[in-house]
Amino acid sequence: MNDRTALVTGANKGIGKHIARLLAAEGLTVYVGSRDPGRGQRTVGELGDGARPLVLDVTDPEGLAQAAAQVDRLDVLVNNAGTSPSLAPPSDAGVEEFRRTYETNVFGVVAVTNAFLPALRRSPHPRIVNVSSGTASLTWSTNPNPQFTPGSGGAAAYRSSKAALNALTVLYAQTLAEDGFKVNALAPGMRATDLNPLAAAGGGDPAEAARGAVHLALLPDDGPTGGFFSWDGTPVPW
Repeated sequence: MNDRTALVTGANKGIGKHIARLLAAEGLTVYVGSRDPGRGQRTVGELGDGARPLVLDVTDPEGLAQAAAQVDRLDVLVNNAGTSPSLAPPSDAGVEEFRRTYETNVFGVVAVTNAFLPALRRSPHPRIVNVSSGTASLTWSTNPNPQFTPGSGGAAAYRSSKAALNALTVLYAQTLAEDGFKVNALAPGMRATDLNPLAAAGGGDPAEAARGAVHLALLPDDGPTGGFFSWDGTPVPW
């Protein structure tokens, strides 16, 4: 154990759970952010002494304020919680689907980040990792790339929300640079999670993606900020 602390949102399953596990293995005290108290507590039991439960719904302002009040200092924030309600293209996705998706993937990240900024400012080496998606890259969506076949407008609500998250990553990095923050986005690749049916059938190891997130979470002071990186550390074009 060391005196560093981390918060991972959506940490009771999938990539988030693996991120929490790996950070705890590095000796950090890890707050397991979970909407469901029971699931969060079970995950803490699995992760062991380095884990702490934190009931946290990124779309609930009152609950978020209560969660932030429980954390005095924070060294690492991993904005992992996300949703992908359908694989519909924009022509078939209703406005309400976009609203629900942005509420979690964009507005929720702003709410969590701003709520925990006071705790992060107490860290000598604050780090923020936003779990994005390679499908949010406009360059990759229109050109050959190493992760998926371009040219499809599917999952429009999810992909556009992650493109907005990428923009926020740059803006937070620029805003917080003088305070020593490192703020970066991760493209985790296709992973076998319950994010959507395509991901569930993808077969990729969530733990592999988690290792990329942990690398960004533990960057040295001369590390990059305002970047977009694949799980293997290679840069992803915006």
